[in-house]
Amino acid sequence: MELSLLVIFWYGILHAFGPDHLTAIADFSIGKNRRKTLFITLLFAIGHGLSLFLFAKVLESMAISEEVLAYGDIISAGIIIAMGLYLLFMVATNRIQLRKHIHENKEHIHIWFGKSHAHDTDSAAKTSSLGLGLLMGAGGVRGMLITLGAVQGGMVDFTMVTAFTLGVMLIFGAFGMVMLYINENFLGNLTNVRRAFTTAGLISLVVGTNILIG
Repeated sequence: MELSLLVIFWYGILHAFGPDHLTAIADFSIGKNRRKTLFITLLFAIGHGLSLFLFAKVLESMAISEEVLAYGDIISAGIIIAMGLYLLFMVATNRIQLRKHIHENKEHIHIWFGKSHAHDTDSAAKTSSLGLGLLMGAGGVRGMLITLGAVQGGMVDFTMVTAFTLGVMLIFGAFGMVMLYINENFLGNLTNVRRAFTTAGLISLVVGTNILIG
């Protein structure tokens, strides 16, 4: 059993390196502080693991064709493309805002979407990252079932999904630290923030389109 968990943990690590996952984390983490970045990546990983668990439990007892499973990739690609279009729309309509203030002799930067007098909606970002992780779990079911079939006859239990989720969290957390470094060192003005969101939007379109035609 321990070997099976190690295999699933390793699969979670490899799975997390998917460009669609890293792109989604980047889209949600740009402009966030340390606590928000870590919390968003954690929620995304938890949502992704739970989604894969639920899908795998349903599919292990049903005869689903390869064509049907492929729709999970279409869902993931559609989400990434939609996020890219959304970010580019926010940039084009000047709906990305930045505000600086001093708190306890330390400069803080707040970045949010909307009008200049609106407030940052942390709860919306957190809820969205959890929901996104749940939706994008559909794209990883096929690979997870293949891996489970190799290590334990395709049977799914919560311990195995926990091992998978921990592997995902490891990479998502590390990538979140990369995003945090970018946030703290390169996004000190609105021009750079808009460039970052434009880049993230374009990358999202490329990654999502590549999944669709791949």
